[in-house]
Amino acid sequence: MMNIREKITGTSWAQTLLDELREELDVLSAAEGFQIPVEPGGWWHQYVCPEHHTELLFDPLEADAMQYKCPHGCVLSGEPYRGAWLVYKHQSLARYALQAAAVYSGTGEASYAELARTILERYARQFPLYPIHPDAQGWMLKGRAFHQALSEAIWATTLIRAYLLLKDEGLDFKSAVQPLAVFFDMLETSMAQYRQILIFERKSPQNNYTAWLNAALAGVYAATGERSKLEALISGEGGLRHHLSIGVKPDQFEFEGSTYYHVFVLRAYLIMGEMAERLGFDMKTMKGEEGQTFEGMLDILAELANDSGYLPALHDGPYQRLAYAREIAEIFEIGLAHYGKAEHVPVLAEAYRQIGSEQASSQDEFTPKAAGWRNSLEALVFGIGDTLPSSELPPRPSLWLPDSGFAVGRVNGNRLSFLADFGAHGGSHGHYDKLHVSLEHAIGGSLSPELGMVPYGSALRKSWYAGTSSHNTVSVNGQSQLETTGEAVQWSASDKAVYLWMRANDAYPGCVLQRHLFQTDAFILDWFDVVLESEATAIDWWYHGLGSFKLSIGEWEGITHSDKPSGQSAGYEYIDAHGKVAGDRRPGALLLEQQLPTGINSSIQLWLHANSNVYHVDAPGPADNPAQRMKGLLHRIEGTKATFIALYHAGEQPVELRFATGLPVGEAHYTKAEFIIDSIGNSWNCRYSNEQGLSFTKHLE
Repeated sequence: MMNIREKITGTSWAQTLLDELREELDVLSAAEGFQIPVEPGGWWHQYVCPEHHTELLFDPLEADAMQYKCPHGCVLSGEPYRGAWLVYKHQSLARYALQAAAVYSGTGEASYAELARTILERYARQFPLYPIHPDAQGWMLKGRAFHQALSEAIWATTLIRAYLLLKDEGLDFKSAVQPLAVFFDMLETSMAQYRQILIFERKSPQNNYTAWLNAALAGVYAATGERSKLEALISGEGGLRHHLSIGVKPDQFEFEGSTYYHVFVLRAYLIMGEMAERLGFDMKTMKGEEGQTFEGMLDILAELANDSGYLPALHDGPYQRLAYAREIAEIFEIGLAHYGKAEHVPVLAEAYRQIGSEQASSQDEFTPKAAGWRNSLEALVFGIGDTLPSSELPPRPSLWLPDSGFAVGRVNGNRLSFLADFGAHGGSHGHYDKLHVSLEHAIGGSLSPELGMVPYGSALRKSWYAGTSSHNTVSVNGQSQLETTGEAVQWSASDKAVYLWMRANDAYPGCVLQRHLFQTDAFILDWFDVVLESEATAIDWWYHGLGSFKLSIGEWEGITHSDKPSGQSAGYEYIDAHGKVAGDRRPGALLLEQQLPTGINSSIQLWLHANSNVYHVDAPGPADNPAQRMKGLLHRIEGTKATFIALYHAGEQPVELRFATGLPVGEAHYTKAEFIIDSIGNSWNCRYSNEQGLSFTKHLE
């Protein structure tokens, strides 16, 4: 592993980045931005605008803020915003301690060592003065410097990393030996107590909390040189090996089915591995009982990413956020240093693109501009090497995650890919989204993504983002699905075609949902059947898309207020309908175009088969900016049975959707569930093998 001085002399990027990080520290020092708050922090999830549901702005130049601004102009004050701001402040100071230690390591300038040491010493002296937090919510494991012990563990690992980096450079802490000893002792005591509660009393060792309590304790043991305690923490119940076995599924994805919490837990694992290696353990070869590894967890992220390296926001987790991008950069820099896999680079490059974009739009004048595309502290501390492999992703095969319940369809020659969710609900971080499907475009990026999750203090968390109506699936009677697990009845994938048959039997009482996805190099066919035991008011098929929609033939019809598909709950209260195409006026196939959101001169075609109303709607957008409304389609069928058929196409040649028989909507009987493909001359013909026939023709000129 390269140290920072070796990076300065051995790479073309490290010196530029070091200079920018040093300039940032100098600006903060001049603004007295390093004062340690004597108040403990609250819960960061409450740092969110109640009107626009966006994260509030944070300026580290402010030593003590009393007003908290929304990006849309709102100004808030008091609690819970004050406590949440303090979380940002405490976490930023820990990061600046690590940044100052890194700058000292690269320059040898004593003022930066003194800055890092000052932050560490002040926190060591202040920590015993924070009470066990009296305002923490009842479900939380309570911290001192924060509402949650979880936040405390994350914060503590950053401080400990700074401490160890300074120790590596030969710096002594003679003036703070006793305060630091007290800090480490108190931290060990609280983290060990909370592990006991979580693992043995609450019987929840797989919780993501456990991974972070372990990481914080590993940091303490690395700082104090207690190898035997760290060995027990690796091997014992709820320890690293055990947590890797129960907190990660055999297909290498974190058990909650959340991309964010996968990154979150992996980061804790890698920190623990870093601390263990300081005491002589080799963590690269660590394996769970069913083959789970750190390398495998990185691999699965790279396989889930779209062609730009962007990670889908499966289940709970932000759509895009600076702190999250930094976490992704950290784990993939560590991954590159240990495993050196070129296929990891695109995800790392996308994380740095997001970091650079956030910095460019920030009001803070001191943020790093960019050093190549390695533009943040994570690169200086964890990155190695001068040149990196290409950030272009080669063509990738489809991805099948049977344990976690996700599938990604990819076929060479088709610019579109799909991601389908049929697995477990995901516990407290799950969504009511069974049989949800996202679409990606190889050039244009996300077309109909998972929207991510707002901070948990927002009212939209459960009422919109976790609910069914915000996902590209089906809702019944204006209600969200029940918490359930679906199944994959059939999956097959080759370089020419992909077929997935998904089913959910318990999403609604007496209801069976079945969805078929069939992909060739020319199109993606999406066939969704719903059968109910009792009468339904409405069965709604949702498609939320980035970009804009237009009808290829005709215009949207105006609708009256009474005709709008609105409601007072389950997310319908956030839907606004602008027009419709009435089924009784337009039987057969409806052709729409979705303009790609990136602004490139291209679009995709959506053929919808329907003899019922299709509405043009808008709704809250991705979770990083809910106030930016996004467009969508709502296809509504009344009755106890419904069949929704859509065709997605992004090629140069037109694809025609036509029906070989007069298919009556809602009359699909599953006598045999299989697609048959025939190649005849210059055409591909796809037939659905039950009693109703569906025919597609594409001219391959």
